[in-house]
Order: sequence, then C-alpha cells, then structure tokens
Amino acid sequence: MNNTFIVNIIHRPEMVPEYAEKVTGQGKAEDIGRKALLTESLDIFKFQQETAHKHGLKTTIQMTYASLFNDEAVEIAKAHHEQYGDEISLSLLGLPCKEFREKYQTKDFCIWMFSMEDKKNIVDDVFGKFYDRFGFYPESTGSYYMDAELTNYIKEKYPMVKCAIATCWEEGPKAYHTCNNSWYTLFDGGPWNPWIPSKQNTHAPAANEAEDSGIVAIPHLSRDLLACYDGNGSNFGTHPQNVLRGMIYDSQTWEMPYLFNLVDQYRHLAKYNNGYSYNMMFVGPGWLNKMGRWEAPYELLAKSYEEGMAYYGQLKKEGQLVDMTMAEFADFYRENKTYTEPECALWKDILYGSNKQLFWYSDPYMRACVNMDQGGAIVDLRPYVAKLKWEVGIGTKHVQDASYPFLIQEKYRAGYFTHYAGEGTVRSAKISYNGEEVDLCLCRTHASFSQEGNTRVLTLDPVDIEFVDLTVKLQTKIYFEEGSSKIRMERNILEMSNPDAEVTINEYMVGCYGTTEYPEDMCGITLAVTDGTNTDSIAYEYKCREKAMKGGKVASATIPAIETKVSLSTDATDGEAYVREGYAFSPMYTIGYQKKISDKEVFSTWLNLEKAD
Repeated sequence: MNNTFIVNIIHRPEMVPEYAEKVTGQGKAEDIGRKALLTESLDIFKFQQETAHKHGLKTTIQMTYASLFNDEAVEIAKAHHEQYGDEISLSLLGLPCKEFREKYQTKDFCIWMFSMEDKKNIVDDVFGKFYDRFGFYPESTGSYYMDAELTNYIKEKYPMVKCAIATCWEEGPKAYHTCNNSWYTLFDGGPWNPWIPSKQNTHAPAANEAEDSGIVAIPHLSRDLLACYDGNGSNFGTHPQNVLRGMIYDSQTWEMPYLFNLVDQYRHLAKYNNGYSYNMMFVGPGWLNKMGRWEAPYELLAKSYEEGMAYYGQLKKEGQLVDMTMAEFADFYRENKTYTEPECALWKDILYGSNKQLFWYSDPYMRACVNMDQGGAIVDLRPYVAKLKWEVGIGTKHVQDASYPFLIQEKYRAGYFTHYAGEGTVRSAKISYNGEEVDLCLCRTHASFSQEGNTRVLTLDPVDIEFVDLTVKLQTKIYFEEGSSKIRMERNILEMSNPDAEVTINEYMVGCYGTTEYPEDMCGITLAVTDGTNTDSIAYEYKCREKAMKGGKVASATIPAIETKVSLSTDATDGEAYVREGYAFSPMYTIGYQKKISDKEVFSTWLNLEKAD
C-alpha cells in the first residue's frame, strides 16, 4: 500500500452535546431545548468544519437525531457535501432532544443499552428522519459502541451502510473508575484500528465471508496504545480534547507536542502493516464551549483544534496523508485488506520518558499484548476464536458490559507483580538452576519486528539470567502465524558461563476469565494433560490440585462460560506437561510444560486457542 496514511475526520452537529446543557444552563432548570445551547452547539460545529476545510481536509458529517430537526444544520451538511465533498452520514449518538424524550420517555442515550425492540424502533426513526431530510440513506453510521445484533439489523434493513464507528478502544473499568464510577461504557477488548466485525460479536473480527457483518468498523478515536492501556484512555488520544483533559500540554505556551507525536506514532504503524496506517478524529461540539473545559479556557480549546487540523493539512500537502470520508475508507479497506491479515503495533512510550515497549496483535482469532518490560510476557489475551455471542442492553444478561472477555489481563487480574499470596494472569517462563529460579517477567528487554511470509515475528533482545554460579544468555522470539490461532514462543540459549550446565525451563500460563477486576465462578473449567493417548484431568473446584504427565505434549484449560479452550503444547518428548488448580483467594489456573535445556539449545512451545463447543 506504499505507506498510505489515512485519516478520517468526523464531526457531528450534536445539538444537545453531552455535559453542555449543565454548562450553558448553570443555575437554571434542565431544558435541552434551551436556545443558547442549540445556538452555541451549531456555532462550534461551524467552527470545526471551517477549520478542517481551511486546511484542505474533507470530513464526514455524522448528523445526529437532534440535528435532523434543525434546518440550518441540514443545509450546512448539504452545502458542504456539494462544495467540499464531505460525506453526509448518520450518528446514533446525539439522540437526546425534546422529540426523542417525548417519544421514548427516557434519558438513556446509548443505543447499545436499549432493548432490542427499542434499538430497532430508534434505528428506523433516525434513518427515516435522515431520509426525509436528505432524500437518501447514509452509507455510514456509528456510536461509541454498536453491538452485533444492532449492526446486523442495520445492515439487513439498510444495506447501503458500509462503515460504522463501532467501539472505543479500552473504554472499560479503567475509564469507569476515572469518571468517578459514573461512566457506564464498558467495552474493553476490541481492536484499536479498523476491522471487519463478525456477525456474532462486534469486537471479534470476521474470519471469512460467512462471518462478515457487511460493514467496515472503525474505532472511536485513535488512542495511545501504551498510556491508554496503563491508564484512562480518555486522556490519551488523537482528539485534542483527550490531550487537554489529560493536562498534557505546556501551561505557559499552550504547546502540545504529545498530540503530534501520537499522530506520528500511528503513521509509523505502516512499518508493521504492509505500508498501511490509519488515524481518526471523531469530535462532538461539547468540549469546545465558550466557558471552557478541563481547566482550559476556550482560547486554548480552539487553538488545540486549529493546530491539530493544521498538522493533518500539512501532511496532506506534503503527500504523506490521504483524507477520506468513512464510506471512501470502507471501500479502500475492502480493496486492500484480507480477512486473516492481522493488525500489528510495536508501540513505545512517548509520554512518560520510559523505555517501555508493548506489541499488540489482533486477527480474527485473538487479540494479544506482549510486554517487553516483562521479558516478552503476554499480558492481555482475548480469545476471538470463540466468536462469543454477547448480547448487550436492557433485557439481556449484559445491560452495560459489552467487553470481550479475557483469558489474561494484567490490569484487572494482576500480572507478574502481585500480592504476597496468589498469582496474577500472565504467559511467561521461569528458568531454574540448583534451587534458584528467575522469571523472565523480571528481565526487561526490547523487541524488533519482522515478517516472514505470513508470519509476524517479534525478536527480543537477549537477556542475561544470573544465578549464583551460572550466567545464561537467552533470546526469545515470538511468532504469530496468520490464520492459525496460535502463538509460538521460541527460547534460544545463546550462551552459558558453564557450557556443560543444564537449566530447567518452565513455560507457563496463569489464566482466568472475565471482563472486570472481579472474579468469575471457576467451577465448570476442566484442566487436562495429555500425551496424545492418555489424558488426566481436573474439574475445577478451588482445591489446589495438580496433575503432571511425563512425556505429556499438551496442557489445557477448557472454559465453557466463554466457549474457549486454551492449551500449551510442544514437540518435545523429554519433559513434563502439567496443570494446576487455584483456590478461592487466587482464583486462577495454570497450564505449563517444563524440561531441562542446555547450551545452544532452541526450545519452542505453542499457545493455542480454540472454540469449545
């Protein structure tokens, strides 16, 4: 794709923007039809549009339900479509207005949280009103999140829709806690860059045409894949609002280099994705009101937006950026990407000055995060292979929680660094010698990326493991084979201070499942070891039991609650496969394989994901 960097700039004339009624109506009774509110919202939308156009950029105008009742907003959209080539699209955000509340008698505004019956009625209302105003149906839509059932209904009823904003990356418990436990948008576990969602689950990419929901999904904002993962994503994104909310700017000069560094790091992702990189800005008017936001005066809000658009405009003039509407991008994506092609991101810290480095991998079978600060341990793992049906909204088991469940998640279920008792979820290895043991999680390193055919390879810098009377130089390589639902970890003993010594390597995964910090019921999980002929198993009952098999080839855990089987396998025959049951204070399980290895030996294990019937 010849280093194609694409940006989607998306504006919405949200006539009753989130938060803004409380600002413009300070000291007055609530009135979402307040003239001052509607006038200011429209003025902000005009400013955003003018700023983008001034810098030679076209936008996607996502009309809200409320804006469809405003003649001026409709006329602006028509005029800018004709003059600048902007796409007239339709947002499922911005539902609140007098007409909506009178009809549905609710203050709910998140489309995915409604009952399925209401979702259908609202979609038909909003799409019908759009058609009345413009004479055609939109080719793109979106929300903070769109569940699979909602997407499937829209595609069936309005087949011209080809693109949708479908999730916020890592908008889960971390964001919830930093919003004073009051922001019930819980959808961790999805891709961070565009993907084709499956009919079964929005977060899980389609593996083939049969699973294809018919749309190309894009994320709500391009987030910092390290700062957002470690902290609240709402502070770290390529939307100036995020950067200002995170106070990431010089308070004296109002300079904000972090925003441009973040855009540049997204440009850099072309190196890992066959020359393709992507960025998006999805901006409602609420944050640009005249009274200021997040301790920032209006002048700074406007300056940040102006400079953000200027940077994109400069890149376009230099031939380093292509601005597309959402519908144009959907066509580009379909023409240039295959179902099984993964999304890769080798991401470094650009905010805190550390040397931390994460590698993110996503395909139709899994999403994984590798942490080089923990020796190349896998610290986040989502089994997309299960294509878990996870209905969301009123009348379902998950009214608010739309997250895709994890098997490993170091932020919610601890990683290597844990309390004095118990274990945290992680995929790593331990090296032991003469009674001493070192976990590779303690061995900080860095990685480089390469591609060998259809396999993406992460090569870690060698680490030195020091025992009392032995030093071992070990290198890890991690292989992600496209379309395989497997991760191969290769350990290479490059050098030993005593070439005749043998060390024991223990490849392990500590796992669980869930979407939040709180433990799920582990009963129903089956742990097993097998050599291909004989099998020994444990039905999980929190009893601290272990099973081991000399010559065993596979250690596995089957988790019916999320229809997933995860296993650790090897080609070696001279070791021991084992499984370990946890206990109530440490509700985890461990699967692993251990064997002796010597100087210059290369040893591989595979982490395998399958759908469990």
